[in-house]
Amino acid sequence: MRTVRLAAPDDFEGWREAARALALVGAAPSEVLWEVAGAETDLFGAPAPAPPAPAGLFSVPRAFVALAEQVICHRDPERFALLYAMLVKLRERPDALDDKADPLVHRLEGMARAVRRDIHKMHAFLRFREVETEEGPRFVAWFEPDHHVLRAAAPFFVQRFATMHWSILTPELSVHWDGETLAEGPGASRADAPDGDPVEAVWKTYYASIFNPARVKVGAMLREMPKKYWKNMPETALVPALLKGAQARESAMAAASAVKVGDNVGKSWDAVRAEAMHCTRCDLYKCATQTVFGEGPLDARIVFVGEQPGDQEDLAGKPFVGPAGQLFDRALADAGVPRERTYVTNAVKHFKFERRGKRRIHEKPNGGEIAACRWWIQQELALIRPPLVVALGATAARSLFGKVVTISALRGKGHKLPDGGEAWVTVHPSFLLRVRDDREAEYERFVEDLRRIGRRAKDLA
Repeated sequence: MRTVRLAAPDDFEGWREAARALALVGAAPSEVLWEVAGAETDLFGAPAPAPPAPAGLFSVPRAFVALAEQVICHRDPERFALLYAMLVKLRERPDALDDKADPLVHRLEGMARAVRRDIHKMHAFLRFREVETEEGPRFVAWFEPDHHVLRAAAPFFVQRFATMHWSILTPELSVHWDGETLAEGPGASRADAPDGDPVEAVWKTYYASIFNPARVKVGAMLREMPKKYWKNMPETALVPALLKGAQARESAMAAASAVKVGDNVGKSWDAVRAEAMHCTRCDLYKCATQTVFGEGPLDARIVFVGEQPGDQEDLAGKPFVGPAGQLFDRALADAGVPRERTYVTNAVKHFKFERRGKRRIHEKPNGGEIAACRWWIQQELALIRPPLVVALGATAARSLFGKVVTISALRGKGHKLPDGGEAWVTVHPSFLLRVRDDREAEYERFVEDLRRIGRRAKDLA
């Protein structure tokens, strides 16, 4: 019996190196005992180590490497042996992974799905809470994964919260990010994580206001968000009471003759806006004067989304007040769409610019900046719930659809959004300011887009 001791439960590189060496010397799966350092050992396992890798290499399908990286994170103690058995089989039959009826393939793919789902749950349901330290604020989260997925899930949080200092604590391992380096530490307990912070009041107010009793599907909700995650999420503390009163709230909604903006929506919008004023999700806040949030009635039937604030918007703290905004106002008036009945905002909330002497010249936001700010757009749309959203320019369209799109391909017709509602795409008013030839024709085309949008908003009433 050969014994392989891995450094950690998810030590993929250690498993791959040992498995390669074992396969090259022809070790049968039944001859290998796999252990993790620090775990209980098999009393009957001989301490003979795995052999060093002999000369020679062999290849396996790329799909197997991806599968193994995920299966290694599963909690099943047989995962190392099962993967090695699959590796031996692939050396004999390179197409063995294609046999979906093979019990071994079926079991490994099921384990990989469970790991992917656990990573998704961590991404979706982990909540940071702010604590004060000697080095400044740090955001700490507690999570109890089903499998060994913390290392696999951590890069998502590094990318999404790159400018924050944060820690994720789990029973077996912790990771800590200082803005530059991701460090690991020992496991923790729930008592090591903070219970709450002032931001949770914002979450709870917001969650209560967007909770729609008419759309509650308890079974589907529990499948996607099992109760085990509720205790660590501030907003889900409200779920039992909201579910209990869902039927009464639904009846009240059906009985109402008109939809009115309630106090909760207004308070939630105020809270989200206040939080956005301190946004540091990307580096644009370092040079901009202030966050420029959206404005307009919270029961608006049309929401216009631009690219980003300009120089004058950055100074005034209001969207669409500069030259492009003035042209936009004139076009709305010519199209018969009352500006005061629309909500206007931007895909990016801070002014990005290049300084040339005393002037600040607009610079287009990049994909990371658009993605970082997309969260704010989603909050605005979730609160207002407009039947129609208009992307002014390609940056706004990328924010709404979550991918790069072209104006010419989408212009002139409605497109369903994943979260509900209908999106239209047209040019940004600043485009008209840059046009040299046929400016009037382009302006009339823009006005006609707005007329269609206005008529469509009435049709959706």
